[in-house]
Amino acid sequence: MTKKNYSFLQHICLCLALCGTLAFGCTLSGCDLPFPLSGTQSASSDAQVAEDAGTYFDTVIDIRVYGADAKKLLKGCFSICEDMENTLSAQKESSELYHLNHRSTDSVTVSDDLSECIRQGLAYGAMSDGAFDITIYPVKELWDFEGDTDNPVIPDDESIQKALQKVDYTKVHVNGNTVTFDSPDTMIDLGGIAKGYISLKLKNYLKENGCTSAMINLGGNVSVLGAKPDGSPFVVGIQKPFADRGEVLTTVDAEDESVISSGVYERYFKKNGKLYHHILDPKTGYPADTSLNQATVIGSDDVLGDALSTICILLGEEKAEKLIRDNNLAVTVLFTDTDNQVTRYPEEAGNTVSSSSVPVSG
Repeated sequence: MTKKNYSFLQHICLCLALCGTLAFGCTLSGCDLPFPLSGTQSASSDAQVAEDAGTYFDTVIDIRVYGADAKKLLKGCFSICEDMENTLSAQKESSELYHLNHRSTDSVTVSDDLSECIRQGLAYGAMSDGAFDITIYPVKELWDFEGDTDNPVIPDDESIQKALQKVDYTKVHVNGNTVTFDSPDTMIDLGGIAKGYISLKLKNYLKENGCTSAMINLGGNVSVLGAKPDGSPFVVGIQKPFADRGEVLTTVDAEDESVISSGVYERYFKKNGKLYHHILDPKTGYPADTSLNQATVIGSDDVLGDALSTICILLGEEKAEKLIRDNNLAVTVLFTDTDNQVTRYPEEAGNTVSSSSVPVSG
């Protein structure tokens, strides 16, 4: 058992406490159906499965691995998760990114993982014309979506405008393993891209070690390697916004791809009848208001899926579709509006999507 991992019995209790219903394996915005409850067991006559859950990146994650070395590979996956949290977390004071944000020089040599994640974050900033900006951290620090939701505090506009002066992804430069900042006030947050980077790293690790079937759920970022051992696709449930945890809006058949959702219902509060959520517009400093409850990106690139799901919320459906067309992105996107009605783009995409509004029961 790795550091901070729960036993599966503890995880069931946690799901019950959070959801009010048992929807095991369904955390945040994604789930696979069904999710076996035991440790290592026989999935079929010729396949073994190992599975575990833990808390990393401020969320409960689930990983299931099939194959002869499933138990060993699962342990390796959680070791990678711990390493990545110690590398990419902006909040953990011992992490590499935290030290980068609290640097004493303009140029800092960083690890391969941190430099690559920052490089890709900057690329998506350029692609979205700044809608996706990894330097949003000074603004993000002003908002508290996890505190007293009965009496939430909205940051004053003067503080937001002051923090916005520190937000500009073009002031960060990556050359090999050297990150250079034009301003000492610039701070990086990789929350919109890190889980996609990590799930892709996990899949590559599994592939390199001969695994051909696995399901990785990093708090709603669901990524699957191959198909299930019996050849059938994994079935990924997409959370119905603002409904009980485990109540799915729709399901997606997935093979060797990721199903990644961003939603305004994940962390939010209401004040004077208005909804304030955690997806902050780097141009205004306030939560994005684009008439979308959720965006789900289906595709083979986990990093793209993670960044693009956030970009879709920030841009809105029409501008997001234009960005996808202009950049020839090989993805399917499910846009969920404020009435929880789903629009699929492009309409002719080949993924199997099924309508559903019933609780997941495994």
